[in-house]
Amino acid sequence: MASTKSSRVNPNYKKRYRVGNWPAYERGLRARGDVTVWFAEEALNTWTPPPTRRPGCQQRYSDPAILTALTLRMLFHLPLRQTEGFVASLLRLMGRHLNAPDRTTLCRRNRDVRVPALRRANDGPIHLIVDSTRLKIYGAGEWCARKHRKATERGGWRTLHIGVDDDGDVVTETLTQNTVDDADVLPDLLGQIDAPLGRFTGDGAYDTRSVYTAVGAAGGSGVAVVVPPRRWATASAEATGP
Repeated sequence: MASTKSSRVNPNYKKRYRVGNWPAYERGLRARGDVTVWFAEEALNTWTPPPTRRPGCQQRYSDPAILTALTLRMLFHLPLRQTEGFVASLLRLMGRHLNAPDRTTLCRRNRDVRVPALRRANDGPIHLIVDSTRLKIYGAGEWCARKHRKATERGGWRTLHIGVDDDGDVVTETLTQNTVDDADVLPDLLGQIDAPLGRFTGDGAYDTRSVYTAVGAAGGSGVAVVVPPRRWATASAEATGP
């Protein structure tokens, strides 16, 4: 007979969540199904970029237009063709005689226009925890390198630098080459955070003078820094100790 895992909390002391304001609760449930989407006037006025007066093909859509379409694609998890149709339908509903970016344009411009990540707003100082991990890139270049025993530029490794708050939400991230040091990327990570720092935690790779300077500039003199010393520094201190 399989044993069942019992809860450690006494059932008499478990909290019961009850809805106290049913009208407001029902209005919130109905608002979840509201798909009303409206474009800002700034994006519509700059939908078509001005001529660059340079030789070659001119762009038909500005960066805000591509960013608007890619943001809707990321928000509603749409493929490129459905994104094109969704943006075109919204422009028709708004009565704007503007063309929606086609799927090939979105796929090509996606490499140049970066969609900002949706992050949770923080009211007060946050506890930032940073670390990095290596990512292996696979593809045709990796297969050719193994078959012909030749080096290729398509394969290799990349380093993902990520920072989370004390609730586990990602507040900053960046992807760099494998040769970039963790301490050198920290100013870029801190530049993506709008809230002030109350506490900073990292491993021994961030035990440098530049890291302490950047953290102090981002959070002021009252920020707490928790960074263990590097292993080689600890080993050197033990070797030269009494």
